[in-house]
Amino acid sequence: MNRREPEKGSGLALYKGRLMELFQRYKYALLVVAAGVVMMALPALSGGGETTQARQQSVQEVEFGTEELEGRLEAALSQMDGVGQAEVVLTLRSGPGQVLAQDSQNSVREEGSESSQSTVVLSKGSGYEEPVVLQQLSPQYQGALVVCSGGDDPAVRLKVVEAVSALTGLGADKISVSKGK
Repeated sequence: MNRREPEKGSGLALYKGRLMELFQRYKYALLVVAAGVVMMALPALSGGGETTQARQQSVQEVEFGTEELEGRLEAALSQMDGVGQAEVVLTLRSGPGQVLAQDSQNSVREEGSESSQSTVVLSKGSGYEEPVVLQQLSPQYQGALVVCSGGDDPAVRLKVVEAVSALTGLGADKISVSKGK
């Protein structure tokens, strides 16, 4: 039996040689694949996942809640001299909104004219598009009710009406101040 024992290093050397040959043959294809993998990983590495969180946070900052304003008003009014503990209720005529940029196209034909409008969007890559906002609209309040301990004093009522009017844009005829328990 004349079998030759393979050398321990020859199998590894043969494997390395084939691997180097394949690498030399397909080095450009491998380079393109590696570049693709890096480009796909870039949004995750550069905080691409955080852009949606940042966008949601900015939307939340714009769309503040009526409850939050009521709480802030209650805290501020309670600090005023003579008001005492205050409870505020606000009603909305319309909520916050946005005015978006529009692109309009008109075409005239023999049969008549056509016009179309579309919202202008800003592309941020990776399939993410965001509409172009021209203006942020604040909520419009319909009325306010303030119930406070000092609501029976005319001087306190005047100070409360002026404060609520300044913060909400409501006229004095839309603000009611009453004495609480």
